[in-house]
Amino acid sequence: MAGAARVVVAKPGLDGHDRGVKIVARVLRDAGVEVIYTGLRQTPEMIVAAAIQEDADAIGLSVLSGAHMTMFTRVLELLKENGAEDIRVFGGGIIPDEDIAELERLGVAKIFTPGSPTAEIAEWVKENVRPAHAA
Repeated sequence: MAGAARVVVAKPGLDGHDRGVKIVARVLRDAGVEVIYTGLRQTPEMIVAAAIQEDADAIGLSVLSGAHMTMFTRVLELLKENGAEDIRVFGGGIIPDEDIAELERLGVAKIFTPGSPTAEIAEWVKENVRPAHAA
C-alpha cells in the first residue's frame, strides 16, 4: 500500500496573514496528505531545507505579499541547486494571471487564486503529488 504524500506548506517572506494557509493545511490533512507546516516568515532557504529534511514530495507556498515571482523562483532555484527537482512546487495567493503563466513556465506545477475551493486544492494534490516512498 502506498504511503501518504508529504507536503511542506509554507508562508515565505514577511506576509503575516496565515489564516488561509492554515485552512489549506487542515483540508489537506483531512484528505489524507501528510502536512508539515513551517509557519510564518520563512525564507526560501528555510523552506527548501525543511522539504529536503522531511523527505517531502511537494512544497505548497502561500504568497499574499506581492513577492510571488521572487519567492517561487528562488524556491525552484534552490531545489535545483540541491538536486531536489523531483519535489513539486504549487501554491496560491493574490497572483495576476500573467504571472501565473510565467510561474508555470518556470516550473510551478499549479497556482490557486483566492476563492479556489479547498476541495479542489485537496483533489489536485491527491491526483498530482505522488509519494516518493510509494512502492
